[in-house]
Amino acid sequence: MTTENTEFDQELDDVTLENNANGEQLIVEELSVEEQLAQDLAKEKDKFLRLFAEFENYKKRTSKERIDLFKTANQEVLLAMLPVLDDFDRATVEINKSDDDNLKKGVELIHEKLKSTLVAKGLEQVEVRAGDAFNADFAEAITQIPAPSEKLKGKIVDVIEKGYKLGDKIIRFPKVVIGN
Repeated sequence: MTTENTEFDQELDDVTLENNANGEQLIVEELSVEEQLAQDLAKEKDKFLRLFAEFENYKKRTSKERIDLFKTANQEVLLAMLPVLDDFDRATVEINKSDDDNLKKGVELIHEKLKSTLVAKGLEQVEVRAGDAFNADFAEAITQIPAPSEKLKGKIVDVIEKGYKLGDKIIRFPKVVIGN
């Protein structure tokens, strides 16, 4: 029996007994130092890769946010300039009625310079014309009037105020009249 016990004791030296939560004994083999270090290294590599991936995602997200901020940073200034652009449009229409060619050329030159500067900053006009189908995602209906013809029912009859967008975002919806 001593021979059997010594063999069993030897096996226990190679194996560690642990108790789990239920008080049962589990046999867990001891890992050699190299195996333990290999497992630790694998855990650290996994942790590093996850941290690196998270940091890359953070960099991409902040870069995208920064680009979006630069795109829309001018929004308030451009919104403030839109009434001036509207006044120029109205002035151009009225000046074209006069006979003074120098006045027409001067106002048109200033008007085009203002428009080109705003376009260079990312401002685009929302294209809406009379006769187009009304879409509430791209235009704001001011009022509805009886349609002058049958084909204009549910369509845009008149554009009261132009709309503009900055990049893909509409910053001022065109104001339109719809045929009923």
